[in-house]
Amino acid sequence: MIKDRKISFSGIQPSGDIHLGNYMGALRHWPTYQDAYDCVYCVVDQHAITLRQEPAVLRRRSVELFAQLIACGIDPDRSILFVQSHVPHHAELAWILNCFTMFGELSRMTQFKDKSAKHADNINAGLFTYPTLMAADILLYQTDIVPVGEDQRQHVELTRDIAQRFNGVYGDVFTMPEAVIPRQGARVMGLSTPESKMSKSIPEGCVFVMDKPEEIMRKFKRAVTDSDTENCVRYDRSAKPGVSNLLDIYCAATGESLEAAQSRFAGQGYGVFKPAVGEAVVECLRPVREETERLLNDKGELERLMRQGAEKAASVAGRTLSKVKKKVGFLPR
Repeated sequence: MIKDRKISFSGIQPSGDIHLGNYMGALRHWPTYQDAYDCVYCVVDQHAITLRQEPAVLRRRSVELFAQLIACGIDPDRSILFVQSHVPHHAELAWILNCFTMFGELSRMTQFKDKSAKHADNINAGLFTYPTLMAADILLYQTDIVPVGEDQRQHVELTRDIAQRFNGVYGDVFTMPEAVIPRQGARVMGLSTPESKMSKSIPEGCVFVMDKPEEIMRKFKRAVTDSDTENCVRYDRSAKPGVSNLLDIYCAATGESLEAAQSRFAGQGYGVFKPAVGEAVVECLRPVREETERLLNDKGELERLMRQGAEKAASVAGRTLSKVKKKVGFLPR
C-alpha cells in the first residue's frame, strides 16, 4: 500500500450472524469507501474472545463473515481484507501500547462499564484492555479515518491520545486517525418489536442475511403491523411503528422514496403490503447470500484470499511495528 490516498480502517467482530439491520445500516455502505481511500477491512476475531466463544462456532463465523464482506462488495484486490489473528503484529503492538495507556483512561471507557455490568462473572483483562488492541488495529496501518458508530467514537479518541503520547516521546511514528461517523443507513427495527432495533437475540423478529427466501417471507408475513383497525399503509412512527418500520425497510431495499412507497400501497391492506416488503428484501439480499454461498463452497479460493489478505496486511503492519520496536529500544532479531 503506497500512501497516495488516505487510509481507512474498519473492523467487525465475528460474534454473531449478520442481520438485515447490520447490512442496511452499515455493511452495504462499507465498499463505497474504496473509491476514495486505500481501505483496510478486518475480521476482528481477537476482540471477539473477550466474551466466551465456542471454538468451532467462532471459526465458522470468521470464515462466513470474511466471505460475506466480499459478497457485500469489498474487493480483496483493491483493498486489504484479512482475519485479525492471522497477523500477529496486532497483538504485539497492543502490548507495547498497553504501556502507553493509562489505567484511568481504560476505566472510563463506557463500553467496559456496560459489558462489565452485563457479564459480571467474566470481567477479564482483555475486556478492560480491548480499546488498546483497537488502537493497535488502527495505528498499525497509519490510518487517517475510522468510520465508526457513535458508540465507538470514545475508543478512537483514546487511540488518538495513545498515538499523541507515543509520538510525544519518540517523534512522528503514528498517523493521527480521525473518527468519521458515516451517514446513517436505514434504521431497521425488529419485525416483532418495532419499537426497538432489530436484534439477533430476538430471532423471530430478526432477518439474517443468510436466511433462505422462504424463511424471510415467513418472518415478514408474521411481522407486527399495528393494533389499529385502519389496515392501511401510512407512515407514522409514533402511531404506526410496525407499518412505518416496514415502509423504511421497503424503501431501503428498493431505493424507492417514502412518498412513492406510500402511494404504491395506498388502499391496499397489510395482506398485500407485508409480502411485498418480504419479496423486496429477498431480492435485495439474494446477491449477497448467493455470492457468500459460492465462496463458502470454494474452500481453496477462500483460503487463498485469506492468505493474500494476511500477507498484504502483514507487509504494511510490519513496517510500522519495526519502527515502533526500534523506537522503544528492542533488539533486532
